[in-house]
Amino acid sequence: MRTIIEPFRIKMTEALPLTTREARAARLAFAHNNVFLLAAEDVTIDLLTDSGTGAMSDRQWAALMLGDESYAGSRSWRNFERVVRDITGFKHIFPTHQGRAAERILAATRLKAKEIVPNNSHFDTTRANIEYVGAQAVDLLTREGRDLYSEQRFKGDIDLFALERLIETEGAQKIPFCMITVTNNSGGGQPVSMQNIRDAKQLLKKHGVPLILDACRFAENAYFIKRHEAGWSDKSLIEIARAMFSFADGATMSAKKDGLANIGGFFGCHDDQWAEDFRNLLILTEGFPTYGGLAGRDLEAIAVGLMEALDEDYQRYRHATVDYLARRLMERGVPLVRPPGGHAVFIDAAAFCSHLSPRDYPGIGLVNALYLEGGVRAVELGSVMFGKARPGGDEEPAAHELVRLALPRRVYTQSHFDYVIEVIDAVWRTRDRIRPHHIVQQAPFLRHFTARFEAA
Repeated sequence: MRTIIEPFRIKMTEALPLTTREARAARLAFAHNNVFLLAAEDVTIDLLTDSGTGAMSDRQWAALMLGDESYAGSRSWRNFERVVRDITGFKHIFPTHQGRAAERILAATRLKAKEIVPNNSHFDTTRANIEYVGAQAVDLLTREGRDLYSEQRFKGDIDLFALERLIETEGAQKIPFCMITVTNNSGGGQPVSMQNIRDAKQLLKKHGVPLILDACRFAENAYFIKRHEAGWSDKSLIEIARAMFSFADGATMSAKKDGLANIGGFFGCHDDQWAEDFRNLLILTEGFPTYGGLAGRDLEAIAVGLMEALDEDYQRYRHATVDYLARRLMERGVPLVRPPGGHAVFIDAAAFCSHLSPRDYPGIGLVNALYLEGGVRAVELGSVMFGKARPGGDEEPAAHELVRLALPRRVYTQSHFDYVIEVIDAVWRTRDRIRPHHIVQQAPFLRHFTARFEAA
């Protein structure tokens, strides 16, 4: 059949808040024009993030009841460890309460001030944890990846020539590790090819630099490889995932994405000293190494979810949903990052709001317009999230002004996305009314979570 259906049926429903424009305007004003500060009951369709917002399966809910809450060495920990090792092959595995906890401990134990961490593109928390310890996060996306409208596949690849130049210029001793984010979230959800991961590993190995995968969407990346990279079409997703991890010396993981869980993550590595240092700080800040800030029931749900994310029918449905939303918007002329990524549709806010400059924060204006129009919550990935302060007090804008519509896993149906399309189309037709915004209060790190805005 040509119709790709959801490979599940619904056993429980949750009422959606249906609000008026007047009510939304009042709530947005109360939230200081920052949709992160809205109450969930004021949002009709929530596309703010795909992190921890998915619906768990019946098997995951059943697994919760098997949770062993022993403080040390629980049965649930052993089950979790077995599944993670089966997929990744890592010698050492540590659960954490979410991915940024793994990033924080990795940065604290492996990085010093003025050291450099290259990546295809760092996402917000990864960059913040690196910069918090005084190190420098460097994005090395390929030229094709920087072109929002190129239809080329694997636009998430790291630029190998730029990586080699960086190593030769700065010296390998200044680069404790290199990261590759799969899929590349801040680069439009674009996948990374197996060939690129392999070639990056060979280059880094020559200079003695370890490779770390930011692997929170590893299963979605594996599906892209199966569909679009020569030599992998006859492989299962778990075989592809194992091959990806085989080139890595370690990985951070948010299980709130391709773990299909509402909380959790892990760090894995092969190096004994890395593991010892990670373990010691984990005990100090997260908990005992066999629970890492998670309940046993969460470990059980993640173990099930990791394998469900590698189900090909599930991935086919998820990618088809993203493609459907993107195709319908492009038919209406809405400027999007192409081709569609694996977990979200990314709107080019600079082109959408061509009357606004980067200093007007067009992504914030567009996000707020979508909420006002139909109660749809999205997120800005532009100069608020990725802009940098200059010495004179001015600000260097981000490379792109994007708005991300992140799709929670197994939550919304086609009619929900048809509604989202109508809302975006209505805003698109009246886009000249989107107003500039400016920041009136912000935090020194990750300011987009709590910043307060005023509309001009």
